[in-house]
Amino acid sequence: MILSRGGGFARFSSYLIGDILAVTPQQITFLGLLLVLVVAYWFLAGNALVLVGISPTLARSRNVPAFLIETSFTLLLAVVVIFSIRLVGILIINSLLILPAAAARNLASDMRGYTLWTLGISFVCGFAGLIASYYWGTAAGATIVLFAAACYAAAATAGSLVRRRNEA
Repeated sequence: MILSRGGGFARFSSYLIGDILAVTPQQITFLGLLLVLVVAYWFLAGNALVLVGISPTLARSRNVPAFLIETSFTLLLAVVVIFSIRLVGILIINSLLILPAAAARNLASDMRGYTLWTLGISFVCGFAGLIASYYWGTAAGATIVLFAAACYAAAATAGSLVRRRNEA
């Protein structure tokens, strides 16, 4: 609302909404390098990251440098978000960070399953959202988020049904 008051909203709309269909080959190359960095980080610090996430005190008692793990993860996440903002926008990057992980939490029983479910949901929603946006004539990023929200709703419903069945 404040940005639109003086007619200056247009210059900020690319940051809020983004344009996933306007990605350049150089950005795809950078994304590939960033993907390699994230996967390498996950393989090197994944277990320590999970331990620090569960209990930093326990991690420190096991000689895991909790502060270093937390700081390095925060920096890596910041780099990914900063680069992604230009591609998909602030509003959509927040949804893409939260919805697939929240859906996976309802479906997975362990950390490996949680990671695989999150990646799978993200890929399926991204692919389905791009295809659907083409046929529906809608914004690609918003359509991807719509699919991610639908996956979350389906996973939450499935999770509650399984919990009720196990309680009975």
